[in-house]
Amino acid sequence: MKQVLLAVLVLLTVSSCAGKKKVQQAEKRTLEVRSQLDKAKSELDNCNKENVALSKQVNEKDAQLQAKEEEIQSRLRRINELQDYIDYLKNTNTNLLERLSDLSVVSKAGAESIKKSLEAINEQSRYIKDLNTNIQRKDSLNIVLVTNLKRSLGNISDEDVQIEVKKGVVYVSLSDKLLFKSGSAEISVAAESVLSKIAKILNDYTQLDILVEGHTDSVPINTGCMQDNWDLSVKRSVAVVRMLQNRFGVSPTRLTAGGRSEFIPKATNDTNEGKRLNRRTEIIITPKLDEFFELATPQSER
Repeated sequence: MKQVLLAVLVLLTVSSCAGKKKVQQAEKRTLEVRSQLDKAKSELDNCNKENVALSKQVNEKDAQLQAKEEEIQSRLRRINELQDYIDYLKNTNTNLLERLSDLSVVSKAGAESIKKSLEAINEQSRYIKDLNTNIQRKDSLNIVLVTNLKRSLGNISDEDVQIEVKKGVVYVSLSDKLLFKSGSAEISVAAESVLSKIAKILNDYTQLDILVEGHTDSVPINTGCMQDNWDLSVKRSVAVVRMLQNRFGVSPTRLTAGGRSEFIPKATNDTNEGKRLNRRTEIIITPKLDEFFELATPQSER
């Protein structure tokens, strides 16, 4: 009888130990699962935040494109109005010419003078039409150019790269933080990939010229390499031009380098944020000047 009781006690003890071990294993597994769940929740929150930020950027860029499309539509309406006026002038001119032969009181010299005046008006009308056609073409080209640049540089922070159309030309503004070390005109390795993307777009539009301007804040500089902010702004613009030409194959006949020092600020130099905005290099993409001046000159004066 004692042996039976002893055996029962042994069985109970073994079962109790095995049960505790399973409970401990289950608790350990539960902690692991909970840790994985917390990690997954954290990753999901980060994804949601990134999605919100990306959605905001997309909305901003869509708004910019919409504004440009509205501007084009406004210009098209203006062109149509001018075309209607030109058609009116043509009809009026035709009627006047037909009536000249019936005006016996008009002398031969007077009729010839009127005819020349009407021809001059027709010439001016053709000039206005050609000018508006070319302006429309240039504005359309600017929008395509801006769209391609923004698509190519979409992964760069808006603080470091700003692309906009001002006074009919495209401006690409690059922060000095992106391109250079403080007080230096040596282009950083990280900036080379940005300039290569810009150069690829520039090489697709060989009919356009490129002006590179260096800008600084108002803090004076005087080192062994830089005499002042004029010196710094010029050397930075030259460094960008050289890289566009020598590394990425942009034709030097299209390139111009210039320094503006601290005298064309985008913001006040009284704050650190304003100084950051003023330290920049601008790549300005313009029509070729000789072609532009030829376009702006009436045919009769060329």
